Amino acid sequence: MTPQRTLFHTFDAPKDAIALDCGQTLTPYTVAYQTWGKLNADRSNAILIFHALSGDAHVAGAHEDGRTEGWWDLMVGPGCAFDTDRFFIICANVLGGCKGSTGPGSTNPATRQPYGTDFPVITINDMVRAQHPLLRVLGIEKLCAVTGGSMGGMLALAFIQLYPEMAERAIVLASAATNHAQAIAWNKIGRHAIMDDPLWREGHYYDSPDGPPRNGLALARMIGHVTYISEGAMDRKFGRKLQSADVESFSFGVDYAVESYLAHQGQSFYERFDANSYLYITRAIDYFDFAAKTGGDLTAAFAQTRARLRFFSYDADWLYSPERNEAMTAAARAAGREAVHHKIHAPLGHDAFLVQKEPQTELIREFLR
Repeated sequence: MTPQRTLFHTFDAPKDAIALDCGQTLTPYTVAYQTWGKLNADRSNAILIFHALSGDAHVAGAHEDGRTEGWWDLMVGPGCAFDTDRFFIICANVLGGCKGSTGPGSTNPATRQPYGTDFPVITINDMVRAQHPLLRVLGIEKLCAVTGGSMGGMLALAFIQLYPEMAERAIVLASAATNHAQAIAWNKIGRHAIMDDPLWREGHYYDSPDGPPRNGLALARMIGHVTYISEGAMDRKFGRKLQSADVESFSFGVDYAVESYLAHQGQSFYERFDANSYLYITRAIDYFDFAAKTGGDLTAAFAQTRARLRFFSYDADWLYSPERNEAMTAAARAAGREAVHHKIHAPLGHDAFLVQKEPQTELIREFLR
């Protein structure tokens, strides 16, 4: 594929103002997005992909900024599950992100300074509302499919509930209808790590000579990363392997290979992500509840949708387990929706949806066919 460039659209018309779930109104706002492939004559081959927490609009292929890979190269491209020779693929950075769409690091038009924590608290539904007008800009009235993994799966669920006539299919991978208590707890610990960093400065650190709260964000990423990989995968990859010596150092430094690995994950993350965006996005994940409008009745929630559904879970994923996906499938069927659950053997755990190509590629191809 030819190198992609990120496109930007600013929504500043009165009709585009977003009435946020928190009670505030956001206007103007910008959506950063990329596209692959071509729309067919009747504009019926568009697929909207939603990214996970730390993703962005660059889902596949080379990028004009020099990056050689997208975050879902295994699944998006010529001949892939989401075949760019057949489909027009769209992916946008979420509202609240730090990769081009409006978020806490953007300029607040009222102060001409970065929003910081003056940015309103947002929800998964708000993120979907921000992307919906982009389809109008692109001339798309109905999508062939919406899809995403983890938080992206929540966004896909929110889309088919908010706009039930706009997507024929929904493909939800490694996700859940709501965040469970343990996942909320891990997110809280990660946010605490950021907010306890002295450089956080109540979220107003963008012009600080000391820079952003790197240590807090690195720690938050280390905490979160542990939830994305199964115990067995950690053991197989690292076990009790020492990093550089034959014996323990009897200090509080880095003795084990897994410690070095997590430190690397933390450092690489703070070099590319914004701490405030991490706070806002994880809070949005915590607030997501697909059945909130139906009093917790999951079947009634799926009755508000019209899309055909495919759920993909991964047997070693303890963050969003196969059981949670099976419950969604059963509820969707009870609501009269076509729904199938594919439980995939994937020892890695939650992150398998990002790095494992089979068997979901053929299952998705068949569904899109």
